[in-house]
Amino acid sequence: MVARQPKDFVDDPDIGPVLPPDEPLWSHGFDTALGRCGVVWSGQGIVASVLPEATPARLRRRHPTAWPVAELPPDIARVVEGIRALLAGEAHDLSGVVLDERGIPEFRRQVHALTRAIPPGQTRTYGEIAAALGQPGAARAVGRAEGENPFPPIVPCHRVMGAGGEPTGFSAPGGIETKRRMLLIEARAAGQLAGDQQALF
Repeated sequence: MVARQPKDFVDDPDIGPVLPPDEPLWSHGFDTALGRCGVVWSGQGIVASVLPEATPARLRRRHPTAWPVAELPPDIARVVEGIRALLAGEAHDLSGVVLDERGIPEFRRQVHALTRAIPPGQTRTYGEIAAALGQPGAARAVGRAEGENPFPPIVPCHRVMGAGGEPTGFSAPGGIETKRRMLLIEARAAGQLAGDQQALF
């Protein structure tokens, strides 16, 4: 039986990377401008990241095999500082963070890759992501993949909108309001709070 890491904000054991049952995992919670966040990682990369309200109990419940650590390896420390910077309103690029996506279906991995390519301060729609994949009829499937994203904000699913550019379902604590706050922070940092982007807020 394989061990599956659950979805970032829903206690669903069938969503996330598929890892061997004896795979060593580590976790770390940390404070940000938007609240307490967390990361879980393996020897091959980040397994999950959790947006605000990542209390120790929440991390243990969703990642029970992950060993909590206080002293971070340098590469994980850079990830944590990058997330902190991004949520504090600094323009910070997380596109180089290595993810452990073992067992994640190829379609979802492609969605993750295209989502990571969206610059801070900009947005795309589910339909635009689907078209970029060469599957213009797959907007709903893209929406499901974004909703099952185990890596926010490293995979910045908050930058992907519904039809017409409307902010839609966001599974983080605070829902759409958290999504709006994150977009506002990034838009200000990128100096792009104007036009259609401004209408989001």
